[in-house]
Amino acid sequence: MDTFLGLFDPAMENETTQDIDELNGNVNHGEVQYSGRRSTLGGVRRGPSVAILPDQLPSEPQEGNIEYKLKLVNPNHERFKRLVSQMQWRLREGLGEAIYEIGVEDSGILLGLTQEELEASMKTLRRMAKQLGASLTVIREKTISGHNGQTRKAAEVLVRKVPDDQYSIELRIAVLGNSDVGKSTLLGVLTRGELDNGRGCARLNVFRHRHEVCSGKTSSISLQLMGFDSQGNVIDQTCTRSRDYDDEDICSQSIKIINFIDLAGDQKYLKTTVFGLSGYSPHYAVLVVSAFSGVAPMTEEHLSLARALDVPIVIVVTKTDIASPQQIQRTIHDLKKFLTQPGYKRVPLIIENEDDAITAGSNQLDNNIVPIFCASSVTGDGLVLLKKFLFVLPPRMSNKEREKLEQEPSEFQIDEVFHVDRSIVVGGLLTRGVVMQGATLLLGPMDNCSFVPVTIGSIHRNKVPCRVVCAGQSASLSLRGPDLSLRKGMKLMSIESRPRACFYFQARTQVLHHSSSICRGFQATVHIGNVRQTAVVEGILGSRGLHTNDRGSVIFRFLRQPELVQNGARLLFRQGSTKGIGKVIQVFEEEPDNVDLYFGVAR
Repeated sequence: MDTFLGLFDPAMENETTQDIDELNGNVNHGEVQYSGRRSTLGGVRRGPSVAILPDQLPSEPQEGNIEYKLKLVNPNHERFKRLVSQMQWRLREGLGEAIYEIGVEDSGILLGLTQEELEASMKTLRRMAKQLGASLTVIREKTISGHNGQTRKAAEVLVRKVPDDQYSIELRIAVLGNSDVGKSTLLGVLTRGELDNGRGCARLNVFRHRHEVCSGKTSSISLQLMGFDSQGNVIDQTCTRSRDYDDEDICSQSIKIINFIDLAGDQKYLKTTVFGLSGYSPHYAVLVVSAFSGVAPMTEEHLSLARALDVPIVIVVTKTDIASPQQIQRTIHDLKKFLTQPGYKRVPLIIENEDDAITAGSNQLDNNIVPIFCASSVTGDGLVLLKKFLFVLPPRMSNKEREKLEQEPSEFQIDEVFHVDRSIVVGGLLTRGVVMQGATLLLGPMDNCSFVPVTIGSIHRNKVPCRVVCAGQSASLSLRGPDLSLRKGMKLMSIESRPRACFYFQARTQVLHHSSSICRGFQATVHIGNVRQTAVVEGILGSRGLHTNDRGSVIFRFLRQPELVQNGARLLFRQGSTKGIGKVIQVFEEEPDNVDLYFGVAR
């Protein structure tokens, strides 16, 4: 028990901030000529709008989904086969997405190509993509002026191929922010394709309960879908045939799906918000801030939660249509001040054009840049840039991580429970392994710490039937088994994993805030993944109490029922204004009576 895992510590981060001009590439607009007349480049369709490449790119990364090519003119058969294999590897690295920079050296210098060379290179790239069943979209271009008045061109191309075991590429994005900042209205506009009337009509399609419609405040977790086709066009309700099957139609027509998780902003629903952030495991979080009312205390609270759970942040400043320029600037200044404070040094990037949006999207995996969008759900200002950003936003999980998780025993966490025609349907996230239709899994833990076998009847992903679910994918499963009493926080485990529930566990914790001292007997709501339950502090090793910013090894005990907790899981506990973070380092199947909880010596 005296060997602990390292604790996430924002104060220990040592990240170097970079100048925003360098991130934007210092584009010299005097030498750039943008032509949007042609709809194709070498037979490859351009996106809805094409931005401009910067003058200099970073050196080509050895790993990842970005590939630099100076030219691809008439390769022989052997080289073409190697190029196809290379593209396949880049697509696997990006989980179905790869970015090709044409006319760029490995060092990142944009030399450009003549029009004939660029046409031939794009033709070769199109042949490569066709052999793999992938699609191409030109997202950025650059015209370079030569010494003799000649012009050369470079292009950035998005290659996208849905993996064989997926219907589409999926991203989960949580939406945070104070109440009355326009979160649900923004989602209604993005997912329904119609602007708001200024009185909140767009949010009516997002609310789940009648009291939410009456009060205008979200109190539950709502899931909304937004899709993109291979060319970056948005697939929303305006593109579908029937309102009754809008989500299914969006999934069938989209090659990339954004799953928005709309969370509550009011203080009294904070537990629900924390559960959504912890249990639904979003890839990114969008923090919505009102330009009219500015940064509220709940805004800082939500940002702190995302930091504690290590979720990358994207900020959207809304209601710019009713806010004055001074209010908008003050809000952005307050956000920059909060983002660059000691212990959380991030680079705020104001998105002003499509080049900024693409740059921010391609750098999100660095987890250092925080894009800031200014948008209005009434006039539509800034929404095009936000959609462009979402289109190029990559998945966070690498191909190696995904393959490693798929080899492990299955673990499906239950976030929702439904009763449909005398059948039980559970919704949640598969964190490890692979689950197939007809498989037998263990459901639990029950109140007596046991697990019962159940059979997977059917599987749906994004309301579309399928036969298999892989690690990192969300799905709904129909269960067959004896009469079951299900609750949120349970898990479906593979039989070979031999899961064991616990009441007691040990965690390495840090107290972020407490008015006095946390001692034995202190109770708080503990969030560990999709587990949310009140736990009591049974003891603190080597100390009689913890104060603000103190660290310690704490023994917790669940009050109501046992839970399945894994070593290394991230932990967050709250009670009133008290909050802390930590990691689970040991799980006890029974009460740990052989250790002195106060001084850490054997009895």
